[in-house]
Amino acid sequence: MIIIEEYKQKFNDFRKDLDTLEKALKIADLRVKIEEDEALTAAPGFWDDIANSQKVLQVIKNNKKTVENFEKMVAAHEDLGALLEMAEMDPESMEEDVVNEFAAYEKQLEAANLQTLLSGEYDQNNVILTFHAGAGGTEAQDWVEMLYRMYLRFAQRHDYKVTVLDYLDGDEAGIKSASILVEGQYAYGYLKSEMGVHRLVRVSPFDASGRRQTSFASVEVMPEIDDSVEVEIRPEDIKMEVFRSSGAGGQKVNKTSSAVRLIHLPTGIVVSCQNERSQFQNRDMCMKMLKSKLIEIKERENLEKIEDIKGDQMSNGWGSQIRSYVFMPYTMVKDHRTNFEMGNINAVMDGDLDGFINAYLIHLSHKD
Repeated sequence: MIIIEEYKQKFNDFRKDLDTLEKALKIADLRVKIEEDEALTAAPGFWDDIANSQKVLQVIKNNKKTVENFEKMVAAHEDLGALLEMAEMDPESMEEDVVNEFAAYEKQLEAANLQTLLSGEYDQNNVILTFHAGAGGTEAQDWVEMLYRMYLRFAQRHDYKVTVLDYLDGDEAGIKSASILVEGQYAYGYLKSEMGVHRLVRVSPFDASGRRQTSFASVEVMPEIDDSVEVEIRPEDIKMEVFRSSGAGGQKVNKTSSAVRLIHLPTGIVVSCQNERSQFQNRDMCMKMLKSKLIEIKERENLEKIEDIKGDQMSNGWGSQIRSYVFMPYTMVKDHRTNFEMGNINAVMDGDLDGFINAYLIHLSHKD
């Protein structure tokens, strides 16, 4: 039988945690900011500058979501208090409800506290994920498709919007490379943990002998950068190529040569886009992706200037993996940076990445 006094103490501790969270998230300041920004939307001429008005609306939306989520936490805490009062009258029949509700609330608090770790300049931004097959041939291309699906499922779990920017089918199966834009609050802050090489160990369905194989795929993670961030890229440093779109077939394929690939000559960075209808729109998106990539590398390598970037030297193979996904001889997903691991590999491949992301953010905060 539950000990009511212990849960009363937990209830009081949760209240203290809420007070700390309120200060960390600066809820009072956010409420003021929301009022000020909403007043701006009613000002004359506000809607004349569409680009700026959209940015302000996005800020309002993000801040409102943070405040609303905190208010839900406060309401849920009050519900716990009412539950405890009922449990005092009949502890035995209420035991399961109290244990489950308190455990669920504790997880919600942990998730909310993680948001306080997302204080980077671009953490609130949307994110661009780019996938590349590494060592392993067809097996590696199939692995890219598995990762691609994993992040789509993660986005669905978090109500993020996904737009496919580029997609290149594998030779026999899977995907050679792909890029997606993931839109939602703190999309970059959470998914920045996924940057690196992902290693797969399994019995390959493409090997008639049924041998165990190891394959690699890399995931690049870039914050989406809007036009307000200035990045100087000289025209002579850009090589542009156009090609026909490819993809899953049917209506997704644009039959004209409107797809664009940009090569940044000083660094060797390559970006491509085929999602938009016109060559000009695809080039604009490529430029945005290139800016995002340059800024991401500059921030990650702590460089003073964009010009200091020498290109990404990360090898897409042995010795550089951030995470291993083992299907055989046992099932385990392990992150080599944090040592966080999970035995339910099917859940991970279905987008359950929160444990890995949370462990990485905590690891990152301790490094700082």
